[in-house]
Amino acid sequence: MYLTEVKDKKTAATFLEIGKTLYKGDKNWICPLDNMIESVFDPGKNVFFSHGEATRWVLFNDEGKAIGRVAAFINRKKAFNFEQPTGGMGFFECINNRDAAYALFDICKTWLTERGMQAMDGPINFGENDNFWGLLVDGYMPQSFGMNYHHPYYKEFFESWGFRPYFDQVTNHLNLRKPFPERFWKIANWVRQRPGYEFRHFTWKDSVKFLNDFKTIYDDAWQYHENFTPINIADLRKALEEIKIMLEEEFIWFAYHDNVPIAFLVMIPDANEILRYFNGKIGFFGKIKFWYLRQKNVFTRTRITVMGVRPKFQKSGIESGIFWNMDQVMKKRPNYTEVELSWVGDFNPKMQQLHEAVESDFAKRHITYRVLFNDPGQSQKATIIPMDTRSSAGC
Repeated sequence: MYLTEVKDKKTAATFLEIGKTLYKGDKNWICPLDNMIESVFDPGKNVFFSHGEATRWVLFNDEGKAIGRVAAFINRKKAFNFEQPTGGMGFFECINNRDAAYALFDICKTWLTERGMQAMDGPINFGENDNFWGLLVDGYMPQSFGMNYHHPYYKEFFESWGFRPYFDQVTNHLNLRKPFPERFWKIANWVRQRPGYEFRHFTWKDSVKFLNDFKTIYDDAWQYHENFTPINIADLRKALEEIKIMLEEEFIWFAYHDNVPIAFLVMIPDANEILRYFNGKIGFFGKIKFWYLRQKNVFTRTRITVMGVRPKFQKSGIESGIFWNMDQVMKKRPNYTEVELSWVGDFNPKMQQLHEAVESDFAKRHITYRVLFNDPGQSQKATIIPMDTRSSAGC
């Protein structure tokens, strides 16, 4: 076996084709968009290169056949905020061969060690954690847009090499054919009638304002997350452009108190219900086909990718008010039968409680692993977010 670093179009194409080969015949696998993966490794498109670096490799057998791939990266805004400098690896795919898997893990460790890293998280993304994050270990079903799908045998490779769970990621599904708990709507009605509270959905014409409102809420709501860094408007704008083809204005909601932004929910149609027919490639005519299928109301599922409430307004029923508005929108779209609540980490008990409150059903589990280079097999767990961040914020 031998490894080749991806430095030209030929090896980049091979990197993309490996997944398509390894999952051939697996009806649950939906090929991610080639250009979406390629943009992760393009310094001209991925703003994370302004404060980090990344590379990737393809593994070949002795006959020259591609049998695996992997990427390694460093986000310097976050790498040095842990107990030890920590890099990342991801986009791992491999045949069912332990030596091959270990060769891919080893090259990532070597590359990261040479750059001062002492630990490695994986499989993660060189970007935000709403896409390509975590190893699928339970719930082998067609994944929603941006969610990783993996072979079951990967788990043993990660853990036998020395990776240990850093945090669990649980995704739940909300059945829209099942009524919400009545107590949930009572809280929603109470919040909606309170003076000064208002709920508005996103519009493209006011996208600049909504992006700024998103940042205001995010930077306040996420400040108690481990290794928090304020979000960049350029990152938000890029993410918005990436989902433009599938975005529904009424699927993104903001809450305000006296015109001050206090909460948001971002939900998108599950584009994988269409992209499963494209095998990773969507050019000009593909976009026309996508638009046509979208107009045919083929979607049945949406995915809530992120939700946040500023500490001062937590425990005030704001989430119920947002869900009430979302429910009104979904009633006008009977083709939708399911909402994916994706994903909540085991470090976030407040969001776990919300998933339970709406009586959602377990769907799948991913794990974000960490390995400590000087002590493989030793566990290190993500910091739990306090239940009462209102008190922490002095509210």
